[in-house]
Amino acid sequence: MRSLPVADPGVPDARSPIGYLRWIARTQRRSLLLGTLYATLWWLTMALVPAAVGNGIDALRAEDLPGLLTWGGVVLALGVAQAVTGVLRHRMAVLNWLSAAYRTVQVTVRQATRLGATLPRRMSTGEVVSVGNSDIAHIGNAMDILLRGVGAVVAIAAVTVILIRTSPTLGLTVLIGLPLMAAAVAPLLKPLHRRQNAHRDLQGDLSTRAADIVAGLRVLRGIGGERVFADRYGTESQRVRHAGVRVAAVESVLEGAQVLLPGLLIAGVTWLGASFAQRGEISVGQLVAFYGYATFLIGPMRTLTETADKLTKGHVAARRVVRILSLRPAIEGGTGRSEGGLLRDVASGVAVRPGMLTALAAAVPEEAAAIADRLGRYDDGDVDFGDVSLDGLPVSEVRRRILVADNDALLFAGVLRDELDVTGTASAEEISQALWAACATDIVDALPGGLEGRVAEAGREFSGGQRQRLRLARALTLDPEVLVLVEPTSAVDAHSEARIADRLAKARAGRTTLVCTTSPLVLDRADHVVYVEGGVVRAQGSHRDLLAAHPGYTAVVTRGETP
Repeated sequence: MRSLPVADPGVPDARSPIGYLRWIARTQRRSLLLGTLYATLWWLTMALVPAAVGNGIDALRAEDLPGLLTWGGVVLALGVAQAVTGVLRHRMAVLNWLSAAYRTVQVTVRQATRLGATLPRRMSTGEVVSVGNSDIAHIGNAMDILLRGVGAVVAIAAVTVILIRTSPTLGLTVLIGLPLMAAAVAPLLKPLHRRQNAHRDLQGDLSTRAADIVAGLRVLRGIGGERVFADRYGTESQRVRHAGVRVAAVESVLEGAQVLLPGLLIAGVTWLGASFAQRGEISVGQLVAFYGYATFLIGPMRTLTETADKLTKGHVAARRVVRILSLRPAIEGGTGRSEGGLLRDVASGVAVRPGMLTALAAAVPEEAAAIADRLGRYDDGDVDFGDVSLDGLPVSEVRRRILVADNDALLFAGVLRDELDVTGTASAEEISQALWAACATDIVDALPGGLEGRVAEAGREFSGGQRQRLRLARALTLDPEVLVLVEPTSAVDAHSEARIADRLAKARAGRTTLVCTTSPLVLDRADHVVYVEGGVVRAQGSHRDLLAAHPGYTAVVTRGETP
């Protein structure tokens, strides 16, 4: 039993779509070659059946019993061989489809992880979703069809030789008629692919629209815009439907042509062969064989049309995958090293002191989030970490030492323990302490199975406040050298917020921590508070001192109310 997916998908060739498809083929060349061999044998066993049946009919007409038994045995053997090779071919086809699809998933997910915040800035959600929904299937189909496509070419060549050797006239009729039939169908492929691409792009746009609506549903309901956006979504979905109908219109003509044209060819070959048989130029058995060959060749010819279609779709899909793989992270790292120390954002003047709990209160929340992104090296900026510029450190080292935890972080499906302990190195005591500090113990106690209980995708079974506390517990469990928290208590009640503020200070005692918040409960527990307005530090000190000395700070943290 083959284990899929492979542990290491390798390094893809992202220079071009053809290069990527060639790379996929090279990585699974053994299964492709073996599958092609099985497919070729499968087609050939079917191709030889008409000849065996024709010889059997001639033996029957000649009252040749040994010959009839011999050819009957040949037909039986060909049937058994066809069944065996058909099973093996199908098995290898499924293996190649899955291998190509899984490998594409692996390299794209690995690239998405590497790109991080760069990916949503360069590509829409719908485009990325469409790669996962359809493009990987088209790449898998491209690898699958290679097996039958190569086998079909071999089968057509073998049948052509047999036909011409038996009757040059009939053989050439079939040989010329089949390419003409394919040429008549070929003009339909270009408009089909054009309409398929337009349909796919509209589907991607619709997926983006759906993701945006779901993400902002609460806000839309709050401002009464839910119906407006629902109507827009309905309008766009109708555009997708109409595009799908246009695709189906061409597909229906293509399917009809692939039935009508071979039918005309078979009728012509049968009429011509019957006239030859009547004049004694060919035997009755040979006439039946010719009819069987003309009918059989419809399969390989349709397979060649299908091969052209699926390879074209695979090329289009590979182009989209290559687009993701060719993206470069907006943030690149260096090769330097840092012993740590003061973490300082030069542009704003915010400094996170080693071993202290620093709070950042910004007049505009987006300013605090921007500073947090620069401190965590998610955005470019002039940031010092000790005596070294942060952009001079490898990105992997920055991620290991500085953790930025905001409310956009998701909970993934799986066991809760694995969700909290993402590195798999934390002890049960460390997880318990993190849950206590985040006031999330009650969430675990209420979950069936506790820490071993399963979490649904995005933590749907939890409320917004519960998800926020679990995210905080996850960050505390990791226990990074520098922890940057962005509004960690915005969705919890005041009682829980007060407890979290107390426990957070104890949990991070002696560790470098920055909390971006305007909550007076959290600010009052901080060792040092920095107030930012207009993107720069305007004041700093203790929470109580700033309340007394800076009206702007007071207005922000008290929401304009008298403290």
